[in-house]
Amino acid sequence: MRIGQSSDIHQLVAGRKLILGGVEIPSEKGLLGHSDADALCHAVGEAILGALALGDLGSHFPDTDPKWEGVSSLVILAGCYQMMDEAGYRIGNVDSLIMIEHPKMAPHIEDMRANFARVLHCDLSQISVKATRGEGMGFVGRGEGVLAQAAVLLEENNHV
Repeated sequence: MRIGQSSDIHQLVAGRKLILGGVEIPSEKGLLGHSDADALCHAVGEAILGALALGDLGSHFPDTDPKWEGVSSLVILAGCYQMMDEAGYRIGNVDSLIMIEHPKMAPHIEDMRANFARVLHCDLSQISVKATRGEGMGFVGRGEGVLAQAAVLLEENNHV
């Protein structure tokens, strides 16, 4: 088994879509970034890379490469899955957390879980997505940005 963890932060700005866990969420502000800036996908993908000791997300999907501009972060996550699969591992479980003041995440969490289960080729029961607010404190509480965290457990894939 291997364990990985990661965090990702993106600024909330007007004029961008808010996409988290591959779900477009109605909001006045969205996340600023080179891709679609899906902080939750980024945290999960980087946690997988960390568990594999393959470095960070930016070393594989650099924001200096026009190939990744505006791309869905689910595509990036699928790339992390491919590296995991090629290394002979599969998902044991994913535990993730979104910290955002508003909008409420509860109506979107099941869709996020389904997206992760599909892209990571695992059962929905292996995916946890939680959300919390900043309670008015810090950059999250002021509505300036989003912080996403993820921990993953990878298991050897005995079918390789």
